[in-house]
Amino acid sequence: MKFLVGISRVFVGVLFIISGFIKLNDPLGFSYKLAEYFGQDVLNLPFLEPYSLMISVLVVVFEVVLGVFLLIGYKPKFTVWSLLLMIVFFTFLTFYSAYFDKVKDCGCFGDALKLTPWESFTKDVVLLFFILILFAGVKHIKPLFGKLGTTVLALLSFIASLWFGYHVLMHLPAIDFRAYHIGANIQEGMTVPEDAAKPVTEYAWKFKVNGEEKIITTNGSYPSVEGEFISVDTKEISTGYEPPIYDFSIETADENLTDYFLNRDNLIVVISYNLESIEQGGALKLKALQDEARRNGYEIIGLSASGEAAKQRISEAYDIDFKFYLCDEKALKTIVRSNPGVIELDKGTIKQKVHWNDLDDLKLPKVERAPEPVKVENILYQIDGVTATKAEVEALDTDTIESVNVLKDQNEELDSINTANTNNYTGIVKVMLKK
Repeated sequence: MKFLVGISRVFVGVLFIISGFIKLNDPLGFSYKLAEYFGQDVLNLPFLEPYSLMISVLVVVFEVVLGVFLLIGYKPKFTVWSLLLMIVFFTFLTFYSAYFDKVKDCGCFGDALKLTPWESFTKDVVLLFFILILFAGVKHIKPLFGKLGTTVLALLSFIASLWFGYHVLMHLPAIDFRAYHIGANIQEGMTVPEDAAKPVTEYAWKFKVNGEEKIITTNGSYPSVEGEFISVDTKEISTGYEPPIYDFSIETADENLTDYFLNRDNLIVVISYNLESIEQGGALKLKALQDEARRNGYEIIGLSASGEAAKQRISEAYDIDFKFYLCDEKALKTIVRSNPGVIELDKGTIKQKVHWNDLDDLKLPKVERAPEPVKVENILYQIDGVTATKAEVEALDTDTIESVNVLKDQNEELDSINTANTNNYTGIVKVMLKK
């Protein structure tokens, strides 16, 4: 028994420290996962969502120090009871998540190691087994050092964990396990290999055949059966390959500019997933950042999931005029754990990333920016379907005009005219006169 307790002590202690440290490295990310669990679709505890970050820090600090307590033998009964209660709770949570298919990733190892719900549950069951061994043989857990030395080590582990959690919250995770780490290329992260595994979905078709219900299962094709169709249910068998980055975009209400900006050099991107909750201290620094970036030849834009009204208020309140584009909130929370945060992109590659507290560390040496290409507009003018000149259109009496229709950018009619006449019109102004 003593040998089993010794093995379990090392295994459980090391695993708790590793798991806790990975989450402590990114407590904000773990708080997002907790908020997901607290949501109405999972545990239905929405009143806890505002406290997700506080709970996140407390849980991961406790997880790390329990691992240290176990290894050094500090207060064995308290430590083992705490481990048992914690693992019973998380085993229930992962089982609930897996069985009811509520949360796709438990966040047990942060972004360092993704586990499916059933893998997370299995991991917790294994841990529960070893913790039960510790519970049964708690008398064999002896301190590694004297009482004073063990107490000092326990206290230091608690203080160090709290300090580290505070430090990464005020700056950024010490180790970035996400797909948006410095050096990563966003375009490459969104690429799906040609030989990537495809998702597999099972279709259960229900028919009434000769007065009886019959279910036929296919991979998607409509079954050949003589009968009355009733319904069809789908079940995902395999998700297939999912690229590391799948929800990133840079958009306006009218167009998608993702490819355009991911091909730009020296691009500074201010990220605020929610402008309503932007940190005032960070927002106050944006004006100086904007001016320095432009002075040194950089282009600067913003990304947010907030609406136009919020963007306008922030621009006016903090005297900034760079444009905020639209991006998915979850993607923005993943890119940088700061509101606001700043990254530098060079043809889609992340060169720098900083918390707003560290904006002074952002290096913006002067760069030469190539002049923007001048867009030459070639407009086709028509009066009642007949080609005309701009002067002829402008000379028309407004009282004689029934309607004016302007077509710009890509559209089928413009493409058809350009193809038929080997022209390169960029727009059409169609004037219809009153009859």
